[in-house]
Amino acid sequence: MTLQLTQKEKQLLQDQTTHEKVCIQKYQQYAAKAGDPQLKQLFTSFAQQEQQHLDTITSLLNGQAPSMSQQGQGQQSQQGMQAQAGGQSGAQATSLTGAAQASQADAMLCKDMLMTEKYVSGAYDTAIFEFTDASVRQTLNHIQKEEQQHGEGIYNYLSSHGMYNTQ
Repeated sequence: MTLQLTQKEKQLLQDQTTHEKVCIQKYQQYAAKAGDPQLKQLFTSFAQQEQQHLDTITSLLNGQAPSMSQQGQGQQSQQGMQAQAGGQSGAQATSLTGAAQASQADAMLCKDMLMTEKYVSGAYDTAIFEFTDASVRQTLNHIQKEEQQHGEGIYNYLSSHGMYNTQ
């Protein structure tokens, strides 16, 4: 089935395309900059999922109806990455000055990506309410949920390494 998108829906998807491209680029660059191998892996995994999001949005823009198989691609690897994000202590990193500086740099990368994920998730929230096709809304809702899981994974990493204080 071919989707018939309104001009507004097309514009919203084009905006999401831009957001996904920025996320992919940032995650790839930050994976290269991260000092902690665990964080490199987390960012690399998220970059791959963002690419899946971009592919899905591109398909929608091309008029292709969403398929449920596209929507479930990243869920299992996402859950594994979240478990890894919270699994280590940052005590070793604070014992050396160089390691502490690397830890601070990693924290800045994480905080920037957390802020980015909050923005992108909010943009999906707005888009979901603007679409007339229920299957497209469901697809966008699925992507938004994964964006929120990325934020959770980053938060868990920061929290478990003593880099994020919620009090």
